[in-house]
Amino acid sequence: MGLFDRIKRVVSANLNDLVSKAEDPEKMLEQAILEMQEDLVQLRQGVAQAIAAQKRTEKQYNDAQSEINKWQRNAQLAIQKGDENLARQALERKKTFTESSAALKASLDQQIVQVESLKRNLIQLESKISEAKTKKEMLKARITSAKAQEQLQGMVQSMNTNSAMAAFERMEEKVLMQEARAQSAAELASNDLEMQFAALESGSDIDDELAALKASLAPAPEQQALPQAQTEATTTPSQPASQSNQVVDKELEELRKQLDQM
Repeated sequence: MGLFDRIKRVVSANLNDLVSKAEDPEKMLEQAILEMQEDLVQLRQGVAQAIAAQKRTEKQYNDAQSEINKWQRNAQLAIQKGDENLARQALERKKTFTESSAALKASLDQQIVQVESLKRNLIQLESKISEAKTKKEMLKARITSAKAQEQLQGMVQSMNTNSAMAAFERMEEKVLMQEARAQSAAELASNDLEMQFAALESGSDIDDELAALKASLAPAPEQQALPQAQTEATTTPSQPASQSNQVVDKELEELRKQLDQM
């Protein structure tokens, strides 16, 4: 293929593409129906003219038939009157109208056929125009639906779906983190409260035990009422009072150390 042939093909392809893009379906349908309606008007005019010509030919034919009948009667009258020459002239005039009538009859028959054909074409064209109008409305509805679908598809494609979903995921993660922090804070507050009550309970137990210990180590009221002489008499010689107090103080000191270590 030569260079000029390739250039010609490229130019033709570009022109066809421009024509295809320039063809608006709705406008093309409207234009097609307008052209069909113009053809319908012209066809109606043609049918009207054909019918008028048929009427004229039919009148001429009827007039010729009337002349034939008239000159036939004139010839008969001339024969009855014995004027053969006048009868001959009447028959010649009759012959002229007879020939004209035959031509008119042939033309009239042809015109009748043409008029009937034009009427059928007119009916067909009217039917096609009605059908075209119905199809036009259907196609316009389909075009509108296709345009709306195309526009919607373009909007969907133009939307950054991945980015939007990523934003939703980030927001969801933040909400989960905030919920986790709130739950942790609630658990810490609950644990701290429980620890405080546990400390109170533990302190109360130690205080109670210390009070019981003090009560057990304290001398009985009867012993406190005894005179000092009796107390000294009851003390064994092997364990003096000062040594007994030292033992008690030592034991009390050990208990205090144990309580401090708890």
